Amino acid sequence: MTAANEGEFLIVTGMSGAGRTTAANALEDLGWYVVDNLPPQILRPLLDLTDMGGGSLPKIAAVVDVRGRNLFDDFPGVARLLRSRGGVKVLFLDASDDVLVRRFESVRRPHPLQGDGTLLEGIQRERSRLGPVREAADVLIDTSTMNIHQLATQVSELFAEEGAARHKLTIISFGFKYGLPTDVDLVADMRFLPNPFWKEELRNHTGQDAEVRDYVLSRTGATEFLDAYAAALRPVLEGYQRENKSHSTVAIGCTGGKHRSVATAEELARRLADVPGVAVNVRHRDLGRE
Repeated sequence: MTAANEGEFLIVTGMSGAGRTTAANALEDLGWYVVDNLPPQILRPLLDLTDMGGGSLPKIAAVVDVRGRNLFDDFPGVARLLRSRGGVKVLFLDASDDVLVRRFESVRRPHPLQGDGTLLEGIQRERSRLGPVREAADVLIDTSTMNIHQLATQVSELFAEEGAARHKLTIISFGFKYGLPTDVDLVADMRFLPNPFWKEELRNHTGQDAEVRDYVLSRTGATEFLDAYAAALRPVLEGYQRENKSHSTVAIGCTGGKHRSVATAEELARRLADVPGVAVNVRHRDLGRE
């Protein structure tokens, strides 16, 4: 199925409990501007705003559903009108009745169309109202057998720009004497390598300078560590993408965060730069500290 990522305006709709919120969050992570629970009557002015932006506005995704109550009755006609202008696509999320019942029961919330009836009656009313929209959708995703991570991954695969990174990796160097950085996923300790600080000619340089970098990377164990660590991180980064984890941080430490950790972080970033779907960024937290 061809995705709608060439369009700038996406209408997200579908059955309650089928994953609209998860899809909207995934689109937002991709850089889309997401508007939730929008009355269908507002879609046309919103599209006009996109057109007036002349390409300066981000891609827009509008979540429309039966929470709009009577306002939703105009949705099929509005959607047809907008799609005739071009650049507008409809993503419809669906799931089987039994799965939707279980999902509503698990969160202990009523269906928006349930009223005084049962969950299943509310689902059936919604399915009847959404029938024409489902039939005309550009992209249909059945989430019956998906968890939220699998759905987010599929939305990312469908609507990410071609060649765009699906995972952002930050490699941060730091000095243990200043404390561990917070909110990191993995930590490596480079204090097993000789410290250039004790080399007078290297002391006032950093791991970004060629003489320090060459010294650090030529020490016994440095190449072996980098080979093994980069190889170990590759399947982790691939797995993060499958699980729709959009960012992670690897911290590389040494005593002061100036020599060994800096040189190693730079080299590790170079080795991971070719991992598909990953954008690598390097930060040196303690570089410049006395």
